[in-house]
Amino acid sequence: MTTATSSGTNQPLSFEQQLDQSPLTPSMWLLWGLSAGLIALDGFDFFIIGVALPFLQRDFNLNSTEVGAIAVAAVAGSLVGSLTLGPVTDKIGRQIMLIVDVVIFLVATAGTALAWNAISLICFRFLVGIGIGADYPISVSYITENVPARLRGRMVIGAFTFQAIGALVGALTGLTTIHIFETLYPDNAQPAIQYAWRCMLGVGFILAIVVAVIRTRFQLESPRYHISRGEYKEASACASQLLDQPVEITPESDPPPETATLNYGSLFAPEYRRRTILASLPWFLQDIATYGIGIFTPVIIGAIAFTHKTDLMEREMASAQGSAFVDIFLIVGFLIAIALIEKLGRIRLQISGFLGMAIGLSVLGIASVLSNSGQPNIALTFAGFLIFNLMMNAGPNATTFLLSGEVFPTAIRASGAGFAAAFAKAGAVLGTFVLPILQKSWGVPNLMFILAVICIVAATMTYLFQIETRGRSLDAIEDQILGEPELQPKLDLPT
Repeated sequence: MTTATSSGTNQPLSFEQQLDQSPLTPSMWLLWGLSAGLIALDGFDFFIIGVALPFLQRDFNLNSTEVGAIAVAAVAGSLVGSLTLGPVTDKIGRQIMLIVDVVIFLVATAGTALAWNAISLICFRFLVGIGIGADYPISVSYITENVPARLRGRMVIGAFTFQAIGALVGALTGLTTIHIFETLYPDNAQPAIQYAWRCMLGVGFILAIVVAVIRTRFQLESPRYHISRGEYKEASACASQLLDQPVEITPESDPPPETATLNYGSLFAPEYRRRTILASLPWFLQDIATYGIGIFTPVIIGAIAFTHKTDLMEREMASAQGSAFVDIFLIVGFLIAIALIEKLGRIRLQISGFLGMAIGLSVLGIASVLSNSGQPNIALTFAGFLIFNLMMNAGPNATTFLLSGEVFPTAIRASGAGFAAAFAKAGAVLGTFVLPILQKSWGVPNLMFILAVICIVAATMTYLFQIETRGRSLDAIEDQILGEPELQPKLDLPT
């Protein structure tokens, strides 16, 4: 395929140009679906543990430290997986790592359902986290490099929406499981204590099998990955499959980028330091709130709104129902992000989302104060969760993931996205492990207000280190140095 230049000579189109002119092909939809399926597993496995924890605590007679360790194990694993397997993805390719990731999920999810004590469960949950951590850099690199620039933001966020769908499926799984045990054993909570959590976690294994089946039916490496390595024959074959037409990629059409020799240390070089800070620091602050609130949503709802219920099954059913309801707004938030991401841009959405999260957390803090005074306000509690979930996913939970895959060159894209995700998961570890302890010592109201302040700080950091990538091709982003005017932040609305 060729095109006339301004001088009248014919020059071959680059792969980036052909990709940006292409409609969405079946291969693009398949790779998007595969990434979305893995992200759905992430959401399910991260958040199902919040519903299962009350039963686990009684079955294994766990103390508060063990409860925190089980809750934080997957988050800690995701930190390790993102940090170590992101660079590996840049070395061996996106396709191979997707296979490795699915295998990790199969082994880990089966192990969690069959765990025999707290230590075994912590180990398998850590392995689940390894798979989740690997998925962040793999999925964002896989989609970002293989869809047209005009649709890149929407498709990346569309795939990440499945994290919320997975979380909702987790809440509904918990709700259904509790209902079944209530029906079968109306006067005896012991069977639910022993087996309900295993059933909940076992569903994660079934979902992993479904994703594995999809994975075996589709294999495609990113053409940009081959181009960055000078492998033009392989790049041409992959591009032909991706674009659903014959494509020849040559050194003339796609010369190896100057950034092809970058390595992991380049993330902290002066040219890329700002990108690394933007991709990682706001995400770190966000995850303190996201996972601290998200994993313990049923517990927090129970503590604020249903303290008057003394029966275990009744209280957990009410909390699971509330969790499923507020999780719907996670999906609504993502849909808002999909609609606005190319109109308002990444930075504006991220800042407004952080400020909205702060408002939601403040409302939860007020609801907690009322609950402590003996006046639980269910409406105010759910209003706080709705605002928090809606603004989180309409803003930073979508944009941080997207930016991590856009701002780095191909040679270190998975490494950069992996580092950002790992740094974020350090915040998630902090939120997941420390928040339950602080909740007991400081109380829920103070905790909510502190998290609101953290979200305001995150909005400030986004403003200070902003880089707007809206409407720019990956080649254009890769070729520019941060100090040049083309990549300076722009907060004005598009005309």
